[in-house]
Amino acid sequence: MTAIYPVARHFPVAKQLQTLVSSIQRPNFSQHNVVLTENLCGEILDKSPDIRYLRKLHSRICIDHDLHSNPSIAIKLMRAYAACGELVSTRHIFDKSPEKNVVFFNVMIRSYVNNHLYGNGLHVFKSMAGHGINPDHYTYPCVLKASSGLEDLLVGLQIHAAVVRVGLDLNVFVGNGLISMYGKCGCLEEAGRVLDEMPYRDIVSWNSLVSAYARNGQFDNALEVCREMELMGLKPDAGTMASLLPAVTNTSLDNVSLVKETFMKLADKSLVSWNVMIAVYVNNAMPAEAVAIFSQMEAHGVEPDAISIASVLPACGDLSALLFGRKIHEYVIRKRLRPNLSLENALIDMYAKCGCLECAREVFDQMKFRDVVSWTSMISAYGMNGKGRDAVSLFSRMQDLGLNPDSIAFVSVLSACSHAGLLDDGKYYFKLMTEECKIVPRIEHFACMVDLLGRAGQVDEAYAFIKKMPMEPNERVWGALLSACRVYSNMTIGLIAADQLFHLSPEQSGYYVLLSNIYAKAGRWKDVTTVRSIMKTKGIKKMPGVSNFELDGQVHTFLAGDQSHPQSKQIYEKLDVLVGKMKEAGYVPETDSALHDVEEEDKECHLAVHSEKLAIAFAILNTPPGTPIRITKNLRVCGDCHIAAKLISKILGRDIIVRDTNRFHHFYNGVCSCGDYW
Repeated sequence: MTAIYPVARHFPVAKQLQTLVSSIQRPNFSQHNVVLTENLCGEILDKSPDIRYLRKLHSRICIDHDLHSNPSIAIKLMRAYAACGELVSTRHIFDKSPEKNVVFFNVMIRSYVNNHLYGNGLHVFKSMAGHGINPDHYTYPCVLKASSGLEDLLVGLQIHAAVVRVGLDLNVFVGNGLISMYGKCGCLEEAGRVLDEMPYRDIVSWNSLVSAYARNGQFDNALEVCREMELMGLKPDAGTMASLLPAVTNTSLDNVSLVKETFMKLADKSLVSWNVMIAVYVNNAMPAEAVAIFSQMEAHGVEPDAISIASVLPACGDLSALLFGRKIHEYVIRKRLRPNLSLENALIDMYAKCGCLECAREVFDQMKFRDVVSWTSMISAYGMNGKGRDAVSLFSRMQDLGLNPDSIAFVSVLSACSHAGLLDDGKYYFKLMTEECKIVPRIEHFACMVDLLGRAGQVDEAYAFIKKMPMEPNERVWGALLSACRVYSNMTIGLIAADQLFHLSPEQSGYYVLLSNIYAKAGRWKDVTTVRSIMKTKGIKKMPGVSNFELDGQVHTFLAGDQSHPQSKQIYEKLDVLVGKMKEAGYVPETDSALHDVEEEDKECHLAVHSEKLAIAFAILNTPPGTPIRITKNLRVCGDCHIAAKLISKILGRDIIVRDTNRFHHFYNGVCSCGDYW
């Protein structure tokens, strides 16, 4: 503790403080040479001791009459217990204090509000009148935060009326609380009016209004407030960045660029602002940018915290950047950031998305505490990697430990059953969820069941299941059915599914391609031409295939037919050699779903330069023999590349792990974990 109190050599009080804190650390709390005074107790309590030390100090205070009856010590004890989340002890001190002034009530209200017990905080506020205590300018911001947390507009309006009556509506802290409350309740006009009527406004006032607009999806208005703020001579800060975050999830690139511009203008880029920028990129499916900004943050000497790590790990997973993810994991261990539930759950998810089940399970097994999210993450990891039996076993173990699965946990286990073709298990868990757990199925559960039935070849039953759904099927449900129709060549139901998809998502090229492939598989080339003609007329272009491979911490990206890579010459030469070896092993290019209006030889050339083949060739060139190859693909893997990956895994004795939009494919010794259904 001497590092915390370096002045102990020079000041007697500090020396006493150090001695007492040292005594608190020992299990046997019996130091008679230390005299507890009000000042000494106050200093210890201000240092936020942990709960074990706090209780021992409290026991010492209780046996000293002067300290025990001192209201200042009681207030500090309440704050210290609240900081530890010990609200029962905080409330006990509050209730036992004979003479309560407004400070006691403020501390009790704030303790509840800071621990998200908003209703309790408002209850204490309402009891003030019965004790003859008038709220002050510290009370009102706190109870406004409580009404914001509950999104209770009626209570907020009552508080607003009260502050007007006592003339505190012009107070900046009260005004900021009012803006936030109205914003949380969706009353944006009122929030703006409060700001306009404030005689003095600080940066928090403006950020509160920015947050109000952003929270309600009004990004343009949020930016307009930012511009107005700058005209008033106030520069955006990390709080402004954080306020904008709710509006920049799944938004346009222009909006992301505007947030980046705000970030670049910050004179002092704090950790909060870096974290917000990482989150903006992750929330808008820009994982490469998220990883890049994280690296820049480190280069600027800003040390990541648990929030930074938990924010960037999903980006590592999306890129299959296993080496970068492992580097971050090492940092977590080195900085002793565990135990931390959200961070550890993010690590499990990252390893799972990189196809590294052993590492995901290792993190899971080492966790001191696990919530339903932890179990769900691990079940999902097994499911997406084709280990359905392991997923089902883990789900059962979670139940045996007394944890009640939620609707998301059931999505994970149903999806795992679907990927592994466990039809009976999937039906059992759907029945368990609806009949025993009384969980109302969501659209995700229905989509899993359609996929499960379709995978088992029960296309008619899957269609009948859709017709009985109590809600309108979405594109995921119809997409699962259309995929089953492609595999089992069910033209009749395939056309019905495609028609629904074209109405739901007319600009989505993938569904046109799926229908085109169904026609191509049946040799109905005129219909293929019709589909592609429709795409051309509507200006719908097939999304280009992109594959990523990480090498030495850098992610290399390949497009179909790509020749921009510095090693392109060697990649294509290696690919030619591989195709030759595959043909010797019996490889015949699957040209059924390739362009039908070109010669067979041209079809073969078209298939040979798909992005995943280029990525695999690059990986073989740049990694030692026997090293697993991990590829991420932005589209579904085509049939020809699937065959090629199986053969390459056998010819070279390499594990090849490809994650496409549907699932993971673990290719080993000529076999794929998906069982050739994806």
